[in-house]
Amino acid sequence: MKNLILSGLALTTLLMPPLLGQPSYTGPAPDGTVVEDAALRRSQYLDRVNEVIDWRIDFANLNLNNMDLRSVKAMLVRGQNINICSQRVIALMQNPGTGPFWMLPTVGAAYLGRNLLSAEARDAIRETWRTTFQQRGDTENHFVMYYTSLYLMSQLYPDLPGSSWYSGKSSSENMTEAREFLVHWMEVTSTVGQTEFNPVNYLPEYAIAMIYLVSWAEDPEMKKRGEMMLDWLFAGLAANTLNGVLRGANSRADDISVAERWYGYASLFAWLNFNACPPRRHFGAFGYEYAYLAANYEVPEVIYRIALDRQGTYGQRDLKRSSIRYRYADSAFAPIYKTSYTTDDYAVGSYSGGPAGTIQTHVWDVTWSVPDPRGVHNTMFSLHPHSSIKAILASFTSYPDIFIQGLYQGGKPSYDEPDKLLGPSPHEQVFQHKDTIVALYDIPEGTRFPQINGFFSKDLVNLDEDASGWIFAQGGDTYLAYRPLAGYDWIAHRDYQRIPSTTGRAYQRTDTGSKVLVSPHLKNGTIVQAASASDYDSFDLFKDTIRNLPLEFDLEAGPTVRMRTLRGEEIVCTYGQLPTVNGRSLDYTQWKLFEGPYLNAEKDSKKLVLTHGNLRRVIDFNILTLADTAINPVISPAGGDYRGEMQVHISVSSPEATVRYTLDGSEPDADSPVYGGPFAVTVTTTVKARAFETGLSPSDSAVAGFEIWPAQNSSVETVGGNRSVEFQAE
Repeated sequence: MKNLILSGLALTTLLMPPLLGQPSYTGPAPDGTVVEDAALRRSQYLDRVNEVIDWRIDFANLNLNNMDLRSVKAMLVRGQNINICSQRVIALMQNPGTGPFWMLPTVGAAYLGRNLLSAEARDAIRETWRTTFQQRGDTENHFVMYYTSLYLMSQLYPDLPGSSWYSGKSSSENMTEAREFLVHWMEVTSTVGQTEFNPVNYLPEYAIAMIYLVSWAEDPEMKKRGEMMLDWLFAGLAANTLNGVLRGANSRADDISVAERWYGYASLFAWLNFNACPPRRHFGAFGYEYAYLAANYEVPEVIYRIALDRQGTYGQRDLKRSSIRYRYADSAFAPIYKTSYTTDDYAVGSYSGGPAGTIQTHVWDVTWSVPDPRGVHNTMFSLHPHSSIKAILASFTSYPDIFIQGLYQGGKPSYDEPDKLLGPSPHEQVFQHKDTIVALYDIPEGTRFPQINGFFSKDLVNLDEDASGWIFAQGGDTYLAYRPLAGYDWIAHRDYQRIPSTTGRAYQRTDTGSKVLVSPHLKNGTIVQAASASDYDSFDLFKDTIRNLPLEFDLEAGPTVRMRTLRGEEIVCTYGQLPTVNGRSLDYTQWKLFEGPYLNAEKDSKKLVLTHGNLRRVIDFNILTLADTAINPVISPAGGDYRGEMQVHISVSSPEATVRYTLDGSEPDADSPVYGGPFAVTVTTTVKARAFETGLSPSDSAVAGFEIWPAQNSSVETVGGNRSVEFQAE
């Protein structure tokens, strides 16, 4: 998709206020209807973008003479109150901040105001980048924001010496350093995955940085890289949402959104890009930053349809990385093996356990679909509430005696609380097979908070603590079976509501109506199975089915579970060992970067293929291209050794595609023969086929090698005996 980059008057004209109506944050929840017409889809997208800007304009108009920088930028986008904007910028630059959360918004003001703000206001911004030292931060999103900011400011002021910059480096040196990091980050992401994967509340940091590159980078390569990363990020969002709500394992959640899954920044992007869930008006500051430039990007149709137009139940496996570990680890980054299983009624998601991050990681959950997610706790999970200064020191360099107290003041109040529902544990091991979860815990003696916490929503119905040991419940159209492997009690779930304070952040804990199952046993475990209510004639039949499934477990010798799932498969999980399914051990070494019906990428490939129906888009960092391509053809049989003549069939799912092929191993091109029907291979041959379709790039080549041996009889047989051939469409 070709995007028009807008700025100045063009952007101001496009982002004009829409007609007044009920705001989306109080209106009905979107129903997820797919908009087929591309022009209408674009128009509705811009309406949503404008609505977000309107929210900030309305807020700014309450006190124009005391606007913050975010409100100033809303006015600049609309071309309103420019003189007041200049005055406010001058005032705000008298007390500059430090670090990426100040840098990136300030870059936005510099670029949006470069042709609008007064010379004095522009000079005030420029001066802060000379006098105020900027800290880089310590997480992946910090680095991306920091270097995007440094890159764009160095571009805006290209020929200045080191004395004009806080870093002591010249514009050219700053720009080179920033570009090198950004390219490195993109290459690592496209080979072994992000450390901050599918973040509920940190998607804006990446999206804003990338749309800044799309909008303002003068180097065509960096502009293209920004667009490619937006596709990459939003493809991950699309594949991991349920009715627009991000669910499953993720690296960065918070104490509210871990229970009310909708209540996070990711939902803003699911609304903006897909109209898949309602937005929050007060969703936090950074969402506005993206909206100011959102007209310069639109998700391609294939990503839009992955989010809204699912083609039945599907599984997805992803490879990610842990956050950096400076000490107490064998390597700086550990691989994270992520699994997802999505149906119309519910989704199950997890990674294999252990510390992906330190503080805000969410390891696994079952989340069920609801018509309107606002205020709903539509999820179930368990965890070990791990709190450890050693774990903190593994990934951070701050002083240990003040760090945990600083977490409370930094908006992470639950870290050192025994009833917390957020964070990883080195004593947790999780295995997911389709819609079954087995979480095992082996907690050493003396560990702080020696217990397991299981979350039970206020929105569950038909909760039944069965004599069998299973706890049954229903969420939406989903039946749930939760099996604690050790004794437990119940406590109230209390969230954290921020309250006014003159001594830093303060919180009031409030009973939400949900409950927490607390199991105070060192060797422990949780089993959860989910099913659609429509698969059973009654809830009682579901419960009978669960009770009758073989289940054995042993905690004392090392937590072990042997069970049969609702899908009829035999699972064995032992803490510290690889799990098995039907007798076969899971092989994590074969995990791909992405593997599923919609997103596919090999590890180390730098290439992500997005597929939906007849749509196919390739994000290729090897050659720095975004290409909408024809669907790959399928050759059947897929090659092999045969005696005598072999009939070869080539198919492609798109009726608009033309398949061309070669028999000499060369790559098919526009002059190669058109496939018209099955043909015979009588000698050893390499068949290659590509699909060609008007308006799209050619597909990748399908390849099949046939080794043909002299016939011994009239039947076609493989060398070594007859065999049947299975044909599977791609």
